Amino acid sequence: MTERTLDTAASSSCGCKVGRITTQYDLNGLDDELVSYWTDRTDERYSTRDLATHVNQRVLEAALDEAGLQYKDGEVENTYRLLTGDDVSSGTRVQTRKELERDSIPVEEVESDFVSHQTVYNHLTDCLETTLESPSDEERLERSRDKLGALRNRTAAVTEDTVAQLERSDVLDIGEFNVLVNVTVTCEDCKQQYTIRDLLDQGGCDCE
Repeated sequence: MTERTLDTAASSSCGCKVGRITTQYDLNGLDDELVSYWTDRTDERYSTRDLATHVNQRVLEAALDEAGLQYKDGEVENTYRLLTGDDVSSGTRVQTRKELERDSIPVEEVESDFVSHQTVYNHLTDCLETTLESPSDEERLERSRDKLGALRNRTAAVTEDTVAQLERSDVLDIGEFNVLVNVTVTCEDCKQQYTIRDLLDQGGCDCE
């Protein structure tokens, strides 16, 4: 594992998205945090997905500060979860966005400035020249979660669009609806079933 000692002022001037929002939102010390959290040799080490969440929460916090809003400990993190969480209903997400808009937060602009884990990874490796000898098991799991999550979201979106089109064409009768896509994995040794998310989160089957 190798690290690079950072000159924060210089590193934040890179042309990538992370560099741009660092300057735009005045996120002082962000590059140092990203490198420190990513190369931490303890169990507290952040994955690139964790780092993307950290960056996005700092962006949201800066937007709230700019609007002069007061917030309690944990409120920024919870607001971010309500905007982005997979377990949050569309109604709750819409209501959260409306509340922020009423408080003069440019929600669409802020959300467009949120970064992905791949963007953070590229910033770390290309702009900050930070490297790890090899991906950790956690990184491999994170990549698998992201890949499967993208497939699940795509399936849900296509299904929702198809049902909506059939309903508009009077081919299908249905009221308001939600689409939920679940993938279940069954261990043939113990016959225990897991959602793919639970299986990846716990790192294997209980029988092992």
